[in-house]
Amino acid sequence: MQQYLEAGKVVTTHGVRGEMKLELWCDGVNFLKKVGRLYASAQGGRAWKIVSIRAQGQMALLQLEGVNDMDAARALRGQVFYFDRNDATLPAGRWYVADLIGCEVRDADTGRVYGVVTSVDHPGAQDIYTVKAPSGKEYMFPGVDAFLKERNPPEGYLLVTPIPGLLDDDFDSEREEE
Repeated sequence: MQQYLEAGKVVTTHGVRGEMKLELWCDGVNFLKKVGRLYASAQGGRAWKIVSIRAQGQMALLQLEGVNDMDAARALRGQVFYFDRNDATLPAGRWYVADLIGCEVRDADTGRVYGVVTSVDHPGAQDIYTVKAPSGKEYMFPGVDAFLKERNPPEGYLLVTPIPGLLDDDFDSEREEE
């Protein structure tokens, strides 16, 4: 599992005192407040202390220690920032999206492998998982308890109970075609 995970990307400056507008790629402003510091590399390196952060629509206004004017902030435009997973605490049973990508999707009852998670999107009330089957075909399923029975990224798998017609029929017809 990756040690440093994406927090967001600086899209522009805000004002003349070094604030930056950050496109959030994590759970939001309150999450980053608790983290307290950001890194400019997926390998860690220099840590930037978060001086202040507040929501502005779907973005965040971010002030980092040592970034005190518009020129310093402008130099960071386009910069992706990362947080150290050791600086964050997730509730039991919650996982970072980066940990779910690449997990094998298995039938909770039969052990049948449906494919591998390639993305997790958040278009509305629940997450949508995209699974790539061994044939290369992609399928989507909702990340709801009725379907998703277990997430176990440390062991590299998710257990699902297929919704009739969603995965089952498609995978059965793929098997017939082979």
